[in-house]
Amino acid sequence: MNTIILVTAIFTLIASALIGGIFFAFSNFIMKAFSRLPPSEGMAAMKLINVVVLNPVFLGLFMGTAITSLTMVIHATMSWGTPSAPYFLTGALLYILGTFMVTGMGNVPLNNQLASVSETNPEAKDIWHHYLKRWTHLNTFRTFSALLACATLLIGIIKL
Repeated sequence: MNTIILVTAIFTLIASALIGGIFFAFSNFIMKAFSRLPPSEGMAAMKLINVVVLNPVFLGLFMGTAITSLTMVIHATMSWGTPSAPYFLTGALLYILGTFMVTGMGNVPLNNQLASVSETNPEAKDIWHHYLKRWTHLNTFRTFSALLACATLLIGIIKL
């Protein structure tokens, strides 16, 4: 067993679980709480989170997991035929495609759109309600992708 691959797989598993947990919290209760605020307050709170989340710890974890997932894809491809390879490939792709790419192609553009809207805009309420529904839907998908990645990587580690 290659120690570097084992450590990478364990890091990717734990990091996927942490990211999935963060996203779970947003879908399960944070966005629901924001939806109960007046639209201007909910928008302001979410805008603030979207700024504060851009910090070295979160970005390091989020992007670092994408990098280690890519490493797992390469390892799985190069060691195809081993019992762990299909699980490592599946888990890594779940994170890369279902969590990282959905964030970049779905949630971030919504965040940017929200950032450009003033809370005093007459259309702010409609924009906010659309944002809540679409962002939470995408976030729930990211949650399940990260947690499925975690479970699949665990099976890969067991099969090493």
